[in-house]
Amino acid sequence: MHDETALTHFGRDPARFDGVVNPPVYRASTVLFPNLAALEAASRQPFTGTYYGRFGTPTTFALEEAMAALEGAHRAVAVESGLAAITTTLLAFLEPGDHLLMVDTVYGPTRFFCDGLLARMGISTTYYASDSGADLAGLIRPETRLIFTESPGSLTFEVQDIPAICQLAHARGIPVALDNTWATPLHFKAFDHGVDVSIHAATKYVVGHADAMLGIINVNAAHHERIKKAAVALGHCAGSEECALGLRGLRTLAVRLARHQATALTLIEWLSARPEVRYVRYPAWPQDPGHGLWQRDFCGASGLFAIEMAPCTPEALAAFVDGLTLFGLGYSWGGFESLLLPVHPEHTRTATAWTTAGPWLRVHAGLEAPADLINDLAAGFERWNRAGGTVDS
Repeated sequence: MHDETALTHFGRDPARFDGVVNPPVYRASTVLFPNLAALEAASRQPFTGTYYGRFGTPTTFALEEAMAALEGAHRAVAVESGLAAITTTLLAFLEPGDHLLMVDTVYGPTRFFCDGLLARMGISTTYYASDSGADLAGLIRPETRLIFTESPGSLTFEVQDIPAICQLAHARGIPVALDNTWATPLHFKAFDHGVDVSIHAATKYVVGHADAMLGIINVNAAHHERIKKAAVALGHCAGSEECALGLRGLRTLAVRLARHQATALTLIEWLSARPEVRYVRYPAWPQDPGHGLWQRDFCGASGLFAIEMAPCTPEALAAFVDGLTLFGLGYSWGGFESLLLPVHPEHTRTATAWTTAGPWLRVHAGLEAPADLINDLAAGFERWNRAGGTVDS
């Protein structure tokens, strides 16, 4: 079955609900059982059915079924946010005295969790360069229990050699987790490349409408029970309304991602010719240093990329950003709206130095007409230049 067909049909069963196309939203805490035997049977297997609202409802299970099937996972676990999916995974595998290998380009709140709560628990983290492959072996310790990847990396979009990392890790009995939010299950088939746990901030492209917080942990058979037990122990549960919004978003994921990618490439071709732009980072762009790995491993791209601007005064940057009318200034991404955000990778990298002469901007290409977005950016560059523009680096 092609992905577009799977997106349309997985996670729904109209015959079960009088022909209704979408599964209903189950708002539930208490679940009643017809007799003591049924209650006791359910309590012996609380992770496999409707037992208590916090463990999941039929709405939750429909989304989990669809997400797991799309990526080729054994099962999925839905939680309240992408960060909840990340922290649940880390806590499921790590305990005091353990060692974690974490990619240096990882999402900022993941690093904050590793350097904060995990460190206080006696779990050590080593950050490794995103271009590490087989040479990662030198960082593995006897107590290393997990290798965490994110490809492309947050803010700077380096592509990792995930198959090489998985081969190295599995030869030593170490599982590999991946934050796969940028590509979604549609454009990077994590389990085909050896990943054990694939994490999604479904808040982004899965929901797709900037109106719900949601996280999904897709996991293979070997580790599903470990992940589910950790989520339950930590009190995590995705709301039924949010799961319904995730299911709604899945139905149009393929057409939205195609538009996001096409618009991103259109903007990048235009931006790369501007004198105010020094560098573009987007793996699907042929000039990107990670393009070869992207071509080898990915089925497509999304709408998120970054640009390095020419050195400028703070006033020029503010003039450029503050006057934009179609690019919102805000966090998150993956919705229908275009966004632009100044970011500072140099503040977090530890395994490798990150330096840029000018501001680094993260851009999300939304679903607006590309020509209108270009006009908005062009007006921003006019303001930039009037405010002093490029200065010597």
